[in-house]
Amino acid sequence: MPNSEHANFPRAGFFRRCGAIVYDLLLAVAVYMIAGAIGFGVFTGLTSSGLIEMGNYEHVSDLLNGDSLYKGIYQFWIALCVGLFYISFWSYGGQTLGMRAWRLKVQHPNGQSLSMITAAARLVWSLLGIGNLWILINGDKLALQDMMTRSEVVQLSKEANQMRNWHGV
Repeated sequence: MPNSEHANFPRAGFFRRCGAIVYDLLLAVAVYMIAGAIGFGVFTGLTSSGLIEMGNYEHVSDLLNGDSLYKGIYQFWIALCVGLFYISFWSYGGQTLGMRAWRLKVQHPNGQSLSMITAAARLVWSLLGIGNLWILINGDKLALQDMMTRSEVVQLSKEANQMRNWHGV
């Protein structure tokens, strides 16, 4: 359901987006570390129980880094967790914690929240943040990921940013 109140806010500029990216990068590193610890714990449990053979490796970390299959699965797990961090925040309320601090919200131009699929496409099209550089050469303050997903990042007023229940707005 569109939120027409949020459809009228101006689009956010490059430097404000960069501020939110810095905040969110710190959170993404924390998610990366937690996902890595969980993945390593599960892998250690599987080797301890004998479900995964150690082979010629002396330590679990050597096996995890030395075997390309296990390393690939482990890295995929971590990337999935970090990606889901962004996707879930963008689709349930339109704001990551960094965006909330900088009073930004991602939405469709009519104020509608992004679906999980659109948020996932936005993550891919952001090209790890490089897609934001398009704002510098594009006069309408749309990044590559905005154009490709028909979404926008708006700058909220202080009052609109104080809303406590963002789900579904």
